[in-house]
Amino acid sequence: MTAQIDYVRLAQTLPPRLLRFFARYPPTVRSTTSQQGAPAAIETSSTTPSDSPDANQVESTMKVLLAPSESPNPFKPHKHPETGRWHDPVYSLRRQADLVKMAKANGVEELLPYTIKGSDEARKRREDHGLRIKGTGVGQRVKGKAWERTMKSRLAQRKQAMLGMPAMVQQWKQLGHGRGWKKFPR
Repeated sequence: MTAQIDYVRLAQTLPPRLLRFFARYPPTVRSTTSQQGAPAAIETSSTTPSDSPDANQVESTMKVLLAPSESPNPFKPHKHPETGRWHDPVYSLRRQADLVKMAKANGVEELLPYTIKGSDEARKRREDHGLRIKGTGVGQRVKGKAWERTMKSRLAQRKQAMLGMPAMVQQWKQLGHGRGWKKFPR
C-alpha cells in the first residue's frame, strides 16, 4: 500500500507534459527474462477491499501507470496493420529528447519506452563508436592548417641550420665577409 501511495506522490510531482505522455502511453517495465527484449507489464492486485476514496484513487492510478501498452512505441515508426504503410513516430527526435531530459530530471526515465535518445542508448553508442571526432582514433591524425602540418619539418630544418651555424660563420669570415660567397642561407 505504501508503494502505491509513493507512486501517486510521484505522479503528482511530474511535469504536465510527462503526465500527459504517461496517460497516453502507460509505462511498462522491461522484462529481464524475455529473450526478445519485449516489455512485460506489471500487474497489481489488491487483497484487501478498501472503502476510503484515497485508496480507490491509488488503485486507479496504479492501473493507469502499470497497464500494458496496446499501442506501438510512439518513438518509433510503425507499419499500419491494414494498409501496410509506414507511419512516422508520434514524437519527433527533438520532442523525444525533451521528454527524456524531463524524465531523467524527475527520476522516471526507465518508465519511458525505448528511444535512441535515452541515456542507456547514448552510453552504448559512446562505448561502440567513441567520440567520433576525426583524429582521435588509433593511428589517426587531425588534418590541421598547412602551417600546423609543416611545423615539425620546419623546426627540424631550423635546428639543423642552427647546428651548422658556427661552421658557416667561420667560412664567412675566411672569405672576407661576403666576397665570393655563393650559398646564402634561405
